[in-house]
Amino acid sequence: MTDLTTLKYSEEHEWVALEGAVATVGITDFAADALGDIVFVELPAVGTELSRGDVFGEAESTKSVSELYAPVAGTVTEINDAVVDDPALLNSEPFEGAWLIKVEVADGATDGLLDRDGYVAITGA
Repeated sequence: MTDLTTLKYSEEHEWVALEGAVATVGITDFAADALGDIVFVELPAVGTELSRGDVFGEAESTKSVSELYAPVAGTVTEINDAVVDDPALLNSEPFEGAWLIKVEVADGATDGLLDRDGYVAITGA
């Protein structure tokens, strides 16, 4: 199980796990719960350049469509095809197998993101 205290979080409900120069990005359980049953996910192509705050895709549920925002800047190096094929993974395992994209980033990529306590403080979750 992922140690949620080692992740960084955006106010738009994305999480980031940084390993060297690669940031793995997903949505939080709070976001997945708010969306409801997720039925469709659209992700960017490998090689896409992202700036922090850019829309990089969307998640569609039975209730609504939500844009996904890049919590870090960099180049998309990988997308999670498993989530595209089975979007319900975002509801069942948002911090494990349901990551969305991997991004090659520069030093300081997670500066300004929230730690777990900060994220819990804004969501109450």
